[in-house]
Amino acid sequence: MSKLGLEDKVVDQKTLDKSVERFKERKIRLPKFEELKDPKKIPAEIREELKNVDPNEPHPLNLFRINWFNKTGKREFQEVPEYLVLPKELTGIDAKVVVMLGAHFPMVACHKVLAAYGCLAPRVITGQFDPISDRAIWPSTGNYCRGGVAVSRIMASHGVAILPEEMSQERFDWLNNWCLDPKEDIYATPGCESNVKEIYDKCNELDKTPGNIIFNQFCEFGNTLIHYLCTGSAFEKVVDDLKKKMPHLKDPKFFSSATGSAGTLSAGDYLKERYGTKIVAVEALECPTLLYNGFGGHNIQGIGDKHVPYVHNVMNTDFVAAVSDASTDSLITLFNTPEGRDYLVEKKGLSRELVESLSWLGISSICNILAGVKAAKYANLGEDDVVLTVATDSAAMYKTEVEKAIAKYFGGKFDQFKAAEVFGQHLKAVTVDHLEELTQTGKDRIFNLGYYTWVEQQGVELADFNARKDPEFWTNLRKFIPVWDKMIDQFNEMTGV
Repeated sequence: MSKLGLEDKVVDQKTLDKSVERFKERKIRLPKFEELKDPKKIPAEIREELKNVDPNEPHPLNLFRINWFNKTGKREFQEVPEYLVLPKELTGIDAKVVVMLGAHFPMVACHKVLAAYGCLAPRVITGQFDPISDRAIWPSTGNYCRGGVAVSRIMASHGVAILPEEMSQERFDWLNNWCLDPKEDIYATPGCESNVKEIYDKCNELDKTPGNIIFNQFCEFGNTLIHYLCTGSAFEKVVDDLKKKMPHLKDPKFFSSATGSAGTLSAGDYLKERYGTKIVAVEALECPTLLYNGFGGHNIQGIGDKHVPYVHNVMNTDFVAAVSDASTDSLITLFNTPEGRDYLVEKKGLSRELVESLSWLGISSICNILAGVKAAKYANLGEDDVVLTVATDSAAMYKTEVEKAIAKYFGGKFDQFKAAEVFGQHLKAVTVDHLEELTQTGKDRIFNLGYYTWVEQQGVELADFNARKDPEFWTNLRKFIPVWDKMIDQFNEMTGV
């Protein structure tokens, strides 16, 4: 269970004592999961001190900013997370597509830092990680490793990033600035977004060295638990806010999210329990692993594939959708070039304010939106219906990818004629192709596909693998949250911070 981040007691007292001394020396206080769910529960003196702390610096207090309630351009919290409501003029559907924005998280400007904290904090408080001598290894397709490096640095420990070599240059630039020793702490594995096995291979190699602790987001239940609690409840705040503004709206019908490590998908479990929302798991059409047992490479950075994450609650998933990276590459170009923006304002009648806000959407964010549109069209949703989705990061991580897309798809030049083609082909013409409503047979098929990764390759016991079919397995996991919060309180008492 330690390999999966699931311990509810101290495993090594000596290691815990070393962590206490380290955190006391560096004046590091750990936030509880409940405080990240609801920042109003953060002590008032900490909220006041945060007003003097830059959200982008490795300051210990920025651990308390790892939540959905950061105010744009400000150093304080707000009542409702930042979100966009995309209109019919853009999406082509009557239903409201509501996008919660992850770019307002501190340091990393993406919500993956939440998952990183959810994995590292339980290891510290249970004595499983020594911040002085251990190295935290963060395998990722780009954003989770950045979140891990940021959280490691704040916790006065050594973070190491693993990510495919074809990820955006902006990711590597960020890592070069944040890693303690960039030449030794950044491993660029072969391939692109789809080459997850190569990441696992590097983890297995590094795991042979004592003191290397692997925080594999694909099988760390801290990832899914913190998203269930924090991301799920943040969406509830968004829905409440929407209904105040538009009382006629119904409960959200769909939640769409790229599979990735499946952490964010657990917010769908929360929404299903609260509203009956159906969960749409999204992947790249160029590598349709869940949909067609397919394979291939693609550029929808941040969603990982060719496998089924161990922390994916497959039996609770209702739909699988695939989106082409030709669409996401083209649309991020439309949304982030002067020619594309002018077209949307002048020809499609969108407000300049809305068009400029589309820069909050990264490549995987656009993928999530398109899948939500597919689901809405499939279900013939009306103007009172709501589709929820999430923007993991913003276009700031993909400026060089826009340049590549212009060269690849548009002959090196993007103008309003090409903008019109992109809008027509990749927004107006979205259909319900490559979308499957899962039957029990479909769920079993996807669940069984995970066997080859986790039992055959990674050595998980078959009984443990199969246990995840039972809904009670997932609900029982939540007992760890209050236990960890109590242990965090005890840890903070020992440090005196």
